[in-house]
Amino acid sequence: MSVTSKSTDLVKFSDKKSNLPIKFDPKEVKNALELVDKDLVLKNREDVKKYLPDILGRVLARIWIDKSFKDNFKSNPKEVLNDNGVFLPDDMILEFQKPNSDRPKIIVYEKKEKSNFKVRVVQLQLVMLAGR
Repeated sequence: MSVTSKSTDLVKFSDKKSNLPIKFDPKEVKNALELVDKDLVLKNREDVKKYLPDILGRVLARIWIDKSFKDNFKSNPKEVLNDNGVFLPDDMILEFQKPNSDRPKIIVYEKKEKSNFKVRVVQLQLVMLAGR
């Protein structure tokens, strides 16, 4: 039996005994890869600041394990969010920086109509840290 994401096979399960120390349901793993449980329409800057950091954290985690998702996000981040049920206001701009590094960064800017300036609203960066 296998669980698939919308873009690629990420995790395969078999009926053989797992060497993992915990048991898990394949359906729960599939749900863990989803960005949101249901469509989310963010209407303003406050909504973006409140909800988007958690969602972008999931995006960064998925980018780390799903090359196809990463490639799609790299080419059009706002469209990928839309395809996954997250809708941003029209005045929000997403930038995916350092996509090929170990520390990719996503920055969300707000750019008002008839303005040349953009204001940073949210910034997330993948930083992996191991300790013992």
